[in-house]
Amino acid sequence: MLERILSEAFIVSLLAATIRTSSPILLGAIGEIYSERSGVLNIGLEGQMLMGALFGFLGAYYLGNHWLGLGCGMLAGGVIAVILAFLCVSLYANQVVTGVTINVLCLGLTTYTYRALFGVSMTVPNIEPIQPVNLPLLRDIPWLGPILFQQKIFVYLTLLLVLVAYFTLYKTTVGLQVRAVGEHPSAAETMGVNVYKTRYLCIVLSGLLAGVGGAILSVGEVGTFTLNMSAGRGFMALAIVIFGGWNPLTALAASLLFGAADALQLSMQALGLPVPPELLLSLPYALTVIAMGLAASRSRAPASLALPYLKE
Repeated sequence: MLERILSEAFIVSLLAATIRTSSPILLGAIGEIYSERSGVLNIGLEGQMLMGALFGFLGAYYLGNHWLGLGCGMLAGGVIAVILAFLCVSLYANQVVTGVTINVLCLGLTTYTYRALFGVSMTVPNIEPIQPVNLPLLRDIPWLGPILFQQKIFVYLTLLLVLVAYFTLYKTTVGLQVRAVGEHPSAAETMGVNVYKTRYLCIVLSGLLAGVGGAILSVGEVGTFTLNMSAGRGFMALAIVIFGGWNPLTALAASLLFGAADALQLSMQALGLPVPPELLLSLPYALTVIAMGLAASRSRAPASLALPYLKE
């Protein structure tokens, strides 16, 4: 068993899976960074990913196109985010309570919708998942080829979005305005920044990215939808944002840790390791708790995070 774990094939497969499985979580984390940088705690991320997973699958299943499916998933997450934004920004509702309510609503809604369409059956509807892109020449590089250059297209797009998010937040006027709204909204309003509009846009962007992240789970990875498919990945994304210090680049590094835990438990189960599967399944969640504990003592959140803004 140890020889198989230390083999080149196992290690390469594990590292490739780490990058692939971290992508949906990282997308949610990028969106959450925008939202929290603007001062809104989007705890409804889990529900938005779950809605994206269901409607992404339905879109691909009925429309026969992966990209249309991803678009449907993105739209579903965005719609839920608009509801959350209205409650938190316009009605000044408690952001924690609102987010938890959104998660419960989405869990019930996805369960009802799926069973209403397909019933309860041992045979589940499915589609062909998105296939990897093998980049010529680069794919043949030992070790790096299978790990980096035989990934699915959404992996490369996610990495690109990380760079875009970092550049936007730290190198542009728009990013400065977003960060100002999250730190001192009254001062930002004085300087001519529309706080409500900025928060709405950031929350909706967060929902769109969470939705497509959920759609990747169903359309990109397994080719079907299962109840509660997000399985806590939205909460993992929240932990990544805090652990990464609200920075897209450090969030990327943190997401790889979570992706590694997820990929490791899947690989260990495939090897038939004589360990209770429940213990292996708990690895990503245990890491979430540890990460939150470590980040709590060293991270500084935006000053106005989770605080409603009432225009004077």
